[in-house]
Amino acid sequence: MISSTEYGSHTWELLVTVDHQHEEVQKEFVLRVTGDLHIGGVMLKLVEQIKIPQDWSDYALWWEQKKCWLLKTHWTLDKCGVQADAKLFFTTQHKMLRLRLPNMKTVRLKVSFSSVVFKAVSDICKILNIRRSEELSLLKQSEDALKKKKKKDKNSKEPVTEDILNLCDSPVSSGLSGSPGLYSKTMTPTYDPISGTPASSTITWFSDSPLTEQNCSILALSHPNCSPETLAEMYQPRTLADKAKLNAGWLDSSRSLMEQGILEDDQLLLRFKYYTFFDLNPKYDAVRINQIYEQARWAILLEEIDCTEEEMLIFAALQAQYHVSKLSLSSEAQDFTCESEVDEVEAALSNLEVTLEGGNTSNILEDITDIPKLADNLRLVRPRKLSLKAIKPYWFVFKDTSVSYFKNKESALGEPIEKLNLKGCEVVPDVNVAAKKFGIKLLIPVADGMNEVYLRCENENQYARWMAACVLASKGKTMADSSYHPEVHKILSFLKMKNWTMSPQAVSDPESIDMKPECFVSLRYTKKYKPKQLAARILEAHQNVSQMTLVEAKLRFIQAWQSLPEFGLSYYIVRFKGSKKDDVLGVSYNRLIRIDIATGDPITTWRFSNMKQWNVNWEIRQVAIEFDQNVFIAFTCLSADCKIIHEYIGGYIFLSTRSKDQNETLDEELFHKLTGGQE
Repeated sequence: MISSTEYGSHTWELLVTVDHQHEEVQKEFVLRVTGDLHIGGVMLKLVEQIKIPQDWSDYALWWEQKKCWLLKTHWTLDKCGVQADAKLFFTTQHKMLRLRLPNMKTVRLKVSFSSVVFKAVSDICKILNIRRSEELSLLKQSEDALKKKKKKDKNSKEPVTEDILNLCDSPVSSGLSGSPGLYSKTMTPTYDPISGTPASSTITWFSDSPLTEQNCSILALSHPNCSPETLAEMYQPRTLADKAKLNAGWLDSSRSLMEQGILEDDQLLLRFKYYTFFDLNPKYDAVRINQIYEQARWAILLEEIDCTEEEMLIFAALQAQYHVSKLSLSSEAQDFTCESEVDEVEAALSNLEVTLEGGNTSNILEDITDIPKLADNLRLVRPRKLSLKAIKPYWFVFKDTSVSYFKNKESALGEPIEKLNLKGCEVVPDVNVAAKKFGIKLLIPVADGMNEVYLRCENENQYARWMAACVLASKGKTMADSSYHPEVHKILSFLKMKNWTMSPQAVSDPESIDMKPECFVSLRYTKKYKPKQLAARILEAHQNVSQMTLVEAKLRFIQAWQSLPEFGLSYYIVRFKGSKKDDVLGVSYNRLIRIDIATGDPITTWRFSNMKQWNVNWEIRQVAIEFDQNVFIAFTCLSADCKIIHEYIGGYIFLSTRSKDQNETLDEELFHKLTGGQE
């Protein structure tokens, strides 16, 4: 036996394969090293032995068997655990990657394969001029979507050529940092009056070099919709289980691309992962707003999120706004100066911006000592098994986060028939404007599941006030909160868009407008209606949005998407501890929902605001969460790795800590602390 000191003093051979493009030079090199040689010394020895005069600064050592980078150059081989049987690759850290953006355009750019995904996404967003990179991440396409694409390519008679935007000359993708003033708020960007994209004189603020004016237009402008035939060839989820598959491929933000098996020139999807769009501002977010709009549009066209026929026509009308506006632009409109249009957009969107941000610009001095209350006649509907629904009028009083109802107004001074605490409940709109139906569906958590209650309102104004109060109460907020009035305004504006009638100025002959209506709706409605019928219905709905600018139409579309009951829910198939059957877990920005996989009905809701702690047992891959009032839940994830759900929960909690005072700097360490886990 020899001592470790004596053993360490002996040299041994280390095989390193070099990834270079010089065919005349060998690729495998054998270095004689000792265990106390540091990684930087190994690379220096290697470069001296290669004898190729080139810039090696982007190269690093990759350990194939362990699937890890050796980036700590001061660490010794012994400390890293590298021995003679190790296979090391000396390769570039930045490699080409194809990214499919939310608008279905593919860009090709250089990305760091050695940085953790969180940092890589931040660098990608600098290239694409998307603020708030923490809201996005990289997603591997689902197996079902890939199978459908292969089938389409196989059936295609002509070879498929993908239109790829090449951004490989970017300084950020070469490993350099973006210009520090990229998002400086002292700038006053100038916008094209029609498209809402940055005008030529300011294009340099929106790029570090690869994003020319033409490229910026591709990313910041909405392009013509695809045909129903193309839509039919794309993967569309039919069930909750199908929707769960869409969310299985999120990459781990705390590990690098290479560590997760991503190879050079692979294709990934860049998507908004977290549905909390902070500080949306039309001045600085032309690309970001368009990409959010596109992600929403495709989610609706591919039926990844459910909506009613009435809502589908609203979405179609807002999309058609681009088409119709471009056809009907007068020379007078084209003569507007860019500066005046900026003011117009700011004025038109001031309230909407507040709503999307979740902030408020007015009512700051509101009297918070007196919590407002609502009191009115509503009808109560309780679903009953094996019988008709019971519909009865009552006198309702809404105060704090609870709603109470009485037999009549006179009895309101006494004890209520029932008091419903709405904190933590699910609030679902049950509206059909054409039929004058204004309902609010409440799913209230109780010990054995959810208590289902419907409130029926008489008109739009009453509905907007009560719906806004219910939404805030579900989040634990009262009507004294500054977001109450913007919420009422948002609901009323959405109802106004739904409430259309054919005006005398409406287009009598849909064929007179060059519009393909089937491009604006999902396949379900192209099968239900003939193109002429569909065009007429879309143009009816279009009357309420025809005066909007294109930027406003996009933001209205995003706002309408946010109003859908399923908005922001990411689904996973899980098995709860103690349960004998699978359930679906919906993860949202403020809650977790247990959903019956067969019926799609919510079973229980747990709010993040009531969460005390959560952890993961990495051995059995089980997520355990503790809530207030001694509520414990535990589940294993069947449709994806439990790390994805763990990261979702931590990510949403991290995003809730953001404030505008931070000057757009992120506490990356806190993000990894909340999402990383210890495997």
